[in-house]
Amino acid sequence: MLVKQKLPLSYLFNMIKVDVVRVFFFSITFNIFKFFFSDYLPSMPAQLPTVLGTAISLVLAFKLNHSYDRWWEARKIWGSIVNDSRTLILQLKTYIQTDVLGYDETGKFIQKMANRQIGWCYALGESLRGLDNQATIHQYLIPAEAGYVLPQNNKPYAILALHMRDFKELLNKQALNPFQQVQLDSTVSRLVGYMGMAERINSTVFPVTYRVFVHFFIYLFLIILSLGLVETLGPLEIPILIVIASTFFLIEKTATYLQDPFVNMPTDTPVTAIARTIEINIKQLLEEPDVPEPITPEDFYLK
Repeated sequence: MLVKQKLPLSYLFNMIKVDVVRVFFFSITFNIFKFFFSDYLPSMPAQLPTVLGTAISLVLAFKLNHSYDRWWEARKIWGSIVNDSRTLILQLKTYIQTDVLGYDETGKFIQKMANRQIGWCYALGESLRGLDNQATIHQYLIPAEAGYVLPQNNKPYAILALHMRDFKELLNKQALNPFQQVQLDSTVSRLVGYMGMAERINSTVFPVTYRVFVHFFIYLFLIILSLGLVETLGPLEIPILIVIASTFFLIEKTATYLQDPFVNMPTDTPVTAIARTIEINIKQLLEEPDVPEPITPEDFYLK
């Protein structure tokens, strides 16, 4: 997630450098044609680029709005994951009957569940980003549980299945009453739902034809605008066209990046930082000594 108001120019330029170079070359080409073959260069009415530019601006605004909706939905999903992850451990800490399991056994069980939930948050973020989460699973789950989870295709889902198994065992041992088990099951069910919503966003992409058409019409607009400006401005048309082109391409690229909030880019939803916040909150609740520091931004973005 971008965290600074003033982004590095290098980052902005890298987003659009290929398109800007293309615009520069066809602008130079039109100026050369005007100088040597002015009789063969078609003239463009001033109204045409105005109408086309207005239409493209509306399309870009529509795309940017819908792309931000996808990004904001992803952020709300992870906000809900924060809430229910903390709720789950707080419920366990409150519900479990220590006189049934014993004080030490209860503490070990809650700590195991807490580590497993923390591991689930990290593993889910890595899974959405297409990263290998085996190291995370080995770090936060005990070996027997890791052996169950690692062969699964959907490893975060398997981790939540372990939660449900342990709740059933607690009920059988009468360390939980049926009402408390229902409450815990509801919390895990919501986590499953949030995971499904995030996976839906991750697997549903904007139609490729829509992106291609928008890109094509931006180039069409810039070519027509260049043909119109070269008649009146000459070589001065080149920097003016590049500034206009940069504006359009930056908006288009921003919309393209926002529509995929889990692709491990600076514009991502900061799932790793959110998972670290969950880890800090849970470990402080359990009064553990090894509480990590919050993740700080890398240069201008938060992972």
